[in-house]
Amino acid sequence: MIEGMKLFLLSLAGLAAAFAAERLFVPDIVPIAFAEEPQAVWAVQAAFVLRAIELMMSGAATMAFAVMFDNWARHRFASRLTSSRPTQRAG
Repeated sequence: MIEGMKLFLLSLAGLAAAFAAERLFVPDIVPIAFAEEPQAVWAVQAAFVLRAIELMMSGAATMAFAVMFDNWARHRFASRLTSSRPTQRAG
């Protein structure tokens, strides 16, 4: 569970860093080739790369959260199922 939390928090930190870098370095650039007004090629490429990093980090964070939730739910419901069963005595 701790490893999943580390992966989740690391993914969130990467997402926040990429989001902040995009807003800081290329604030008004649309990461597609066709826009209303001409844009610098380097800015479009940088915005595209930063958006790709954002999407990968958000996907990794979502998967880590799903795995952590699954492990938590299995542990919680397994402990409930084993504690609610009556014990059988041999005899």
